[in-house]
Amino acid sequence: MINKNKAAWLLSLAAMAAATNVFAQQKDYPIQPVAFTSVHVNDNFWEPKMEVNANVTIPYVLEQCKKNGRMDNFLRAAKKLDGDKLSEFPFDDTDVYKAIEGASYSMQNKKNPKLDRYLDTLINIIGAAQEPDGYLYTFRTVNAKKPHEWIGSKRWEKEEDLSHELYNAGHLYEAAVAHFQATGKRTLLNIAIKNADLLVNTFGPGKIEEYPGHQIVEIGLSKMYRVTGNKKYLELAKFFLDVRGPKGDAYNQADKKVTDQHVAEGHAVRAAYMYTGMADIAALTGNAKYLAAIDDIWTDVVTKKLYITGGIGATGNGEAFGDDYQLPNMSAYAETCAAIGNVYWNNRMFLLHGDSKYIDVLERTLYNGLLSGVSLSGDRFFYPNPLASMFQHQRSAWISCACCISNMTRFLPSLPGYVYAKNQNDLYVNLYMGNTSDISLASGKVNIAQTTDYPWNGRVDIAVNPVKASAFTLRLRIPGWAKDQPVPGDLYSYLDKNQKPVTISVNGKATTYTTEKGYAIIKRTWKKGDKVTLNLPMETEKVLANNHIKDDRGRFAFQRGPVVYCLEGPDNRDSLVQNIMVDKNAIAAANYQANLLNGVDVISAEGKSTKRQLNNDALIETDQQVKAIPYYAWANRGPSEMTVWIPYEASAARPKPAPTIASTSKVTSSVKNKRMYNAIKDQYEPADSKDTNYPYLHWWPAHNTTEFVQYDFDAAHTVSESKVYWYDDGPWGGCRIPASYKIYYMKDGQWAPVKNTTPYAISKDAFNVVSFEPVTTTALKLEVQLPVDNSTGIHEWAVK
Repeated sequence: MINKNKAAWLLSLAAMAAATNVFAQQKDYPIQPVAFTSVHVNDNFWEPKMEVNANVTIPYVLEQCKKNGRMDNFLRAAKKLDGDKLSEFPFDDTDVYKAIEGASYSMQNKKNPKLDRYLDTLINIIGAAQEPDGYLYTFRTVNAKKPHEWIGSKRWEKEEDLSHELYNAGHLYEAAVAHFQATGKRTLLNIAIKNADLLVNTFGPGKIEEYPGHQIVEIGLSKMYRVTGNKKYLELAKFFLDVRGPKGDAYNQADKKVTDQHVAEGHAVRAAYMYTGMADIAALTGNAKYLAAIDDIWTDVVTKKLYITGGIGATGNGEAFGDDYQLPNMSAYAETCAAIGNVYWNNRMFLLHGDSKYIDVLERTLYNGLLSGVSLSGDRFFYPNPLASMFQHQRSAWISCACCISNMTRFLPSLPGYVYAKNQNDLYVNLYMGNTSDISLASGKVNIAQTTDYPWNGRVDIAVNPVKASAFTLRLRIPGWAKDQPVPGDLYSYLDKNQKPVTISVNGKATTYTTEKGYAIIKRTWKKGDKVTLNLPMETEKVLANNHIKDDRGRFAFQRGPVVYCLEGPDNRDSLVQNIMVDKNAIAAANYQANLLNGVDVISAEGKSTKRQLNNDALIETDQQVKAIPYYAWANRGPSEMTVWIPYEASAARPKPAPTIASTSKVTSSVKNKRMYNAIKDQYEPADSKDTNYPYLHWWPAHNTTEFVQYDFDAAHTVSESKVYWYDDGPWGGCRIPASYKIYYMKDGQWAPVKNTTPYAISKDAFNVVSFEPVTTTALKLEVQLPVDNSTGIHEWAVK
């Protein structure tokens, strides 16, 4: 059932469409965004980040696409390069498309003739790779002697599984529309139209009735419909949604018809793209069932499955949503692409409903779990965005699956398009950042200029300059964080319940205001020189998680305005943070530091560090000053310890372990990734063999090989016992307990096997203890035989 407001909206939408005879734009979202080309950002927070994206990230990603074979894929498909060598994944074509989209957006913000010419060359290569009937998919067109196993023997054969043919098409369409709007050139748009026409002729009732294995073509087709007015594109987008389920997998949201889905499940990126596409089709067709489904799914996400950073997708197993309240921190997946998809989806939900709660979620994601995906330098990236780390996470210069990297290039230049929206004579101010904007309302044109130090300061000055005096309504979003509600629902709450006032003045005089759907309503006849000042209470808050989130019990997180904070090693004693406790009543102060991390507010509070003693259960506690930085800025100084959720109870603390023979040893291994080495001696006991809340060492994807891990002691020690806790993420992961293992010790410069007095038992979910005759040695080695069909790993290796 839909409520009366939804029904009224749908009826009015249908009536509007019937009364007019023009295409797409007349039947669309009731609220329309103000195009980012009309909004010119000029503040100290976002403008430098957009400049880095334009000057560093976009050229860097284009160059990496070239170095990593993306351009060669097209050249080989076009028969302009010999051989059939391809890059790693059939969706690699989309990295080029997304880079073009980002470059096009960037050129709309600031002209770049050199980049424009480069895109022309690139588009010519793409066009040459297109087959005569419009098919464009380099991995098939190259006709490799050993085809990639994902692509099938004929077109579309594995589309519902792994081929990504339609996924590639979706990103092509988004790039084509962006390039056309940026340059007025139809070169890429014509390529996209030719491909879209092929899809129209291929898929549909009585034709091929398949759904996309990875959603996004629905969004792309909606954009193509808006630009071309070709209703067949809209109908095909709707078909791809309607044909989905119920005989598929939850992994890609195909286990039910889309209108029968009411909770978020499966791969988080695919899900967010699908929900975004459903919102587009609901707006363009008036489909009430789509609207009812995504309303329910949205509520499910924000009340049970959303990280405090706005990240979604809790588990690396399937890059998926977990169970209700399953929000682990160290192993949080929270993929950058999922954060971007979450922004797309929440923006559409706002355009449908006009409620600020959707922008609250969008803003939280934007400043935290999305922005964390790219380094301050613009050339290092995160794929997952964990909320805790013990040195095992580090930004990458490139990732073989580069979807998150190329996604960042296209998102940041489009950011100004999320600041304002309009509906007749209602002007919504959704995000606060310094900018000047030219906006057309029903009553006439108006220039809006924001001046602010947001997010470090809550004062926002808004100059309102209509071309001529005119009456319209200014709707200023009062963020949920300023009203003691971090997110809609009860997933998170503030420790301090004392709500601070939000004040608004017009032309220097305080004004009373009413609110509607989270917006302060200021309705008047505006004239040149009018000025509105909004003061938001920028307090340092301590956020508590719903008690159902077991990983956050006994902990709080710092938040100031929309920015979530974390503790990171470089700012705290001994470069450690996992051992820190802060009383929940501790006074926290914020101080802006211009020379740190390109300028950030740093939160300081008094706390304690804790560590264990050998043969003594009492903890040693030491007073120390604790410092927190914005979460988005972590890992810009190399790998370190980090945590968002800070213990205030001893039961949640992780004291620094006491030194042992193992912890003081040097680790070497056949594992090449040295960042894993400390994991086996960090003395954190896992809950079970598949526990990913703390670091572990693994040999994946190796299998059926003999591997080793070795301790070189700080001095000669007499040892007689080994305890190993194996990592095994079966049945779905690639690691299992080993086929066998042996222990060796260093004797006279040679490795010799220990004489075990208990058997080499191998089991999951417990320490595997082996006793042996005492040996005095400087080194011990585990030799591990991996299973025939799987790899293996080690959580912990203790020596006694």
